[in-house]
Amino acid sequence: MIGKSGIKKSKFSNILGPFIALMLLSLLSSVAINKFFSVANLLNILRQASINTLVATGMLFVLLTGGIDLSVGAIIALSGCMMGMIVNKGGLTDPALLLLVGILCGIVVGLVNGLLFTQLNLPHPFVSTLGTQLFIRGFCLWLTGSASSGGFPDGVMYLGYASIGGFPVSFLLVILVVVIASIFLNWTATGRYIYSIGGNREASRLSGIKVKPLLNLTYTLSGVLSALAGIVLVGRVGLAYPNAGSGYEMNAIAACVIGGASFNGGRGSIGGTLIGALLIAVLNNSLNLLGAKSDVQQMILGLVVVTAVFIDVVRGQQEARIRRLAQAKE
Repeated sequence: MIGKSGIKKSKFSNILGPFIALMLLSLLSSVAINKFFSVANLLNILRQASINTLVATGMLFVLLTGGIDLSVGAIIALSGCMMGMIVNKGGLTDPALLLLVGILCGIVVGLVNGLLFTQLNLPHPFVSTLGTQLFIRGFCLWLTGSASSGGFPDGVMYLGYASIGGFPVSFLLVILVVVIASIFLNWTATGRYIYSIGGNREASRLSGIKVKPLLNLTYTLSGVLSALAGIVLVGRVGLAYPNAGSGYEMNAIAACVIGGASFNGGRGSIGGTLIGALLIAVLNNSLNLLGAKSDVQQMILGLVVVTAVFIDVVRGQQEARIRRLAQAKE
């Protein structure tokens, strides 16, 4: 058995590697780029990291159970497009109503993702969330006629563009979400049950944990945070469009895995996910400042994802070897 001190040590070691990588990447970027450590650029990195961190935090809940959510990018588009249609076709500009609609989109889609997986007994949520992604993308194109929409009130745009004392509100929102999510996972029974489900779903069920409702909860949380990211994106670009969030699911998965999460479930932390998202933001920012083309950036990000997955596999093999040795000694 691994005690609490062992668990904390394991979490710390999983975060330490990505943190060192983030520091080294920042140092190399500062050497290659004179204005990398300027206040303006650092604040820009935080803005760039905000959306991915929100999506990745939701993705982490799902990964901890051994699942995956491929619909997060589509939910970003849906929340923005639904708000845009209400503004442009319905003529309603009440910020509270629009924000509620955006969040409800995430709740509904997230819950549907969970129910499709838990009630239809599909072999893996990859299938259900991929189907949801394709449906939502098509729905957004139909809903908007493939056109973008704007005219959002300041109350909706605030989260994406505003600053307080020069500090981006979007990252203040990230800090709030990260703190709440960390408390939820580490200090509540529900959070511990989520880790337990990822460690061994059948054992969790036999021990009395209500597995299916908790799986539904994790996908709903993923949907809510993706919708919130969609609202932030609308504020950043001033528009909603049906292709918004394309590829964001890969960035979110990369941030989680870089931060120590496992595709097998049961391992990962909010702190590690935040570091992973910041590392990706620093990488993209550095490549932009160096004038790298978007195709080069995509290839490099792909290599980062593959490397992170490889590290996850190696780490899992090492942990399994350690467990076997411990069992042999007993």
